Amino acid sequence: MMTEQIQLIPGGSLMTDTPEEGRMLAIKMARLIIKATQPNAEIRERLRPIYAEDPAMLIAIGQTVATEFATVAAANQYWRK
Repeated sequence: MMTEQIQLIPGGSLMTDTPEEGRMLAIKMARLIIKATQPNAEIRERLRPIYAEDPAMLIAIGQTVATEFATVAAANQYWRK
């Protein structure tokens, strides 16, 4: 099995120009956490239908993205110039 190096902060920076870009970065970061936690793509594909229909798991995913977005927003000083 090949071990892939995962960059958990795409581009190495939390800085974004807009809140929308920040939200997209937060989603990407949340997805990378899943990939780092379960590096086997076949297993992730097999599990996707399970969590896609579990409301508690979907809420947990939303909470993870919200936490990542809060981190990105703070790094961007909430887009105040």
